[in-house]
Amino acid sequence: MKERGKIKTTYAGQLLLANPSLRDPNFKRAVILMSAHDTEGAMGVVLNRPLPRQLGELNAEFALTPLAAVPVYQGGPVETEKIILVSWQRDETQMEFQMNFGLEVEQAIALMGKPGLTMRAFLGYSGWGKGQLENEMRQHTWFTAPLADYNLGAEEGVGLWRMILGSLDPELKLLADEPEDPTLN
Repeated sequence: MKERGKIKTTYAGQLLLANPSLRDPNFKRAVILMSAHDTEGAMGVVLNRPLPRQLGELNAEFALTPLAAVPVYQGGPVETEKIILVSWQRDETQMEFQMNFGLEVEQAIALMGKPGLTMRAFLGYSGWGKGQLENEMRQHTWFTAPLADYNLGAEEGVGLWRMILGSLDPELKLLADEPEDPTLN
């Protein structure tokens, strides 16, 4: 029996990778960092949609802070004006991965400068209502990957999706490497 708010399998703290057949422009070839998932729904941010600006350019409030140079990404189609600050840090010696999602500005500033820390700002987020993500998983819309297994800064854009998806299975590697326009193959 499930506890209230608990589900058997949670995708929080994992990566969701769009199935190569997914054509929804919001999620085509997307890598989503999942921050929450329970019986009421799920939430995450798209990691591989960099925007050509930094936080200080986006919002004058950040221009004179240590956060001015933080890169901005399109986090998803929900609340696209909302800024979400996320950081992560990998400690290779301890084999640990720490993620902070939805940081307050003061918290983010305090973390800046820590060795190995990655900080990103996301405009908007990706969200699923009650049972929606579970239904999409049954339809094989997404593949999952453990967050701690990948260097999320190794690639940008579609390259990150190709790298992670291709590492899951040789057949998926073939599909991930398929050109956007198959007529160019």
